[in-house]
Amino acid sequence: MDLRFTDEEIAFRDEVRTFCRTEIPAEIRKKVSEGRSLSKEDYVTSQRILNAKGWAVPHWPQEWGGRDWTSIQRYIYTEELFQAAVPLPQQFNCYMFGPVLATFGRQDQKERFLSRAANLDDWWCQGFSEPGAGSDLASLKTKAVRDGDHYVVDGQKTWTTLGQHADWIFCLVRTDFEAKKQRGISFLLIDMKSPGITVRPILTLEGRHEVNEVFFDSVRVPVENLVGEENKGWDYAKFLLANERTGIARIGLTKERIARIKRLAREMPAGPGTMWDDPAFRSRVAEVEVELKALEITQMRVAAKKGRADSVEPDPASSLLKIRGSQLQQAATELLVELAGPFALAAPARGAGANNLPGGFDWVDAAAPSYFNNRKVSIYGGSNEIQHNVIAKGILGL
Repeated sequence: MDLRFTDEEIAFRDEVRTFCRTEIPAEIRKKVSEGRSLSKEDYVTSQRILNAKGWAVPHWPQEWGGRDWTSIQRYIYTEELFQAAVPLPQQFNCYMFGPVLATFGRQDQKERFLSRAANLDDWWCQGFSEPGAGSDLASLKTKAVRDGDHYVVDGQKTWTTLGQHADWIFCLVRTDFEAKKQRGISFLLIDMKSPGITVRPILTLEGRHEVNEVFFDSVRVPVENLVGEENKGWDYAKFLLANERTGIARIGLTKERIARIKRLAREMPAGPGTMWDDPAFRSRVAEVEVELKALEITQMRVAAKKGRADSVEPDPASSLLKIRGSQLQQAATELLVELAGPFALAAPARGAGANNLPGGFDWVDAAAPSYFNNRKVSIYGGSNEIQHNVIAKGILGL
């Protein structure tokens, strides 16, 4: 298999690269590069610039704003966004909810929701995990009982990322209490302004408000907000999670981090020289780079294999990409903390030596929080332990 880009693909890459570096505000890209939190306005600004170009949802059907790109073009586009430190179009709108609705939703649902999701006029969040139903998602207990033209929803979701910004939530709910647990789940769209919904923040280890608990107390949801067939939600969830796991690899993001680590290491004082003069540190950087190149080739092989036609069946190879990609993201944040050394401590504890830091204070301030925040990437989208089971069954046939 020849994985070299054609002349047309190189020209496309250059177009995306130039657009990302000239059209997306530099202050937003700086936040992404340094691992700092983005505001809701940052996400909206960036996505609407991409959407105006026709690039917010290129993987969707053309009827709903997609582009007739090959899978290699899609791969190039995503990697260039990462390497330019451009925020990906909002994950829940564009890579989870949108593809599910475009594939399984009714025509009226597509007309109502898809264009608004692409432009971030509506912000979507994900209601999957629950206390006691995370990696074993099929054990969820949030229930939806039919009452005339509505479902009445009761239960709790947790780890709801950026739910504090959300207008809508796509939820897995139990609608059949007698069937096998995977067979009794439905996929429901719920307005976050509905009476009976309470959102409570969860502060994560690094002190950020990124995730939430969402409580449903007799929330009435129109039956017309059911996606697909009742009790078939598990099939739609598997389709969604396969898309999420492929994106979690984030190879371009790790490449951008490694490039920044190498730049900073050449300026960071360490003994008589710099951190880059330390052969042990260079060896650890090189190890991550080699592993990253191997993963990149694997992802390109998967992209080339897919061609233009996307199957609704989840590809177990996405689990392999998710496992190794999340591990390398974590390895890059570990290198950043090592590079920052004692300066990764909170500002008052740094001492006067911090005045000579290369690249300013921002990346140092973000090094430890980014490290702690990235502990989660091996868990969300299905923990890496669960992904090993998926690979054993779907690829190895065990």
